[in-house]
Amino acid sequence: MIKVLFVCMGNICRSPTAEGVFRQFLRQQGLDGRVEVDSAGTHGYHVGELPDPRTQRAAAARGYDLSNIRARKVAPEDLEYFDLVLAMDQNNMEVLRRMCPPELANRLRLFMNYAKNFDDDEVPDPFYGLGHGFDLVIDMVEDASSGLIDALLEKLPAATDNGGKVSRPG
Repeated sequence: MIKVLFVCMGNICRSPTAEGVFRQFLRQQGLDGRVEVDSAGTHGYHVGELPDPRTQRAAAARGYDLSNIRARKVAPEDLEYFDLVLAMDQNNMEVLRRMCPPELANRLRLFMNYAKNFDDDEVPDPFYGLGHGFDLVIDMVEDASSGLIDALLEKLPAATDNGGKVSRPG
């Protein structure tokens, strides 16, 4: 099993969106039992809270349910537990780098490195902006999630069906 953690600042906008969207992509590809997904924030401002209502509305409009996600702060042990720790922007990446033991630094990446259609390095924080920012976040997260699925398919051992043939989901 591969374990993936999405990280933003407060864990109420970008990273829970990534968690919810990526979970659904995994289900659609038949990979939900092979990849563990979570999200966290580098700051503990919103620990225990649901995702921002604007985040939930934008996600629900596209068929994503974020209602089971609760904000939490990233912990040092997360950097050991998760195989991939994906930051939404450079500021949160820098916080993660300061927390991370050097031997685990290869687990840290920017989530948008997996995007196929966006050239942006960062998912912008929509918290203080207008409503359309939440839709842009979903567009970017969907794109990067698709690329991340492709990257994980290269790492996951192929599943075998009853005939002994090797197959990849999707």
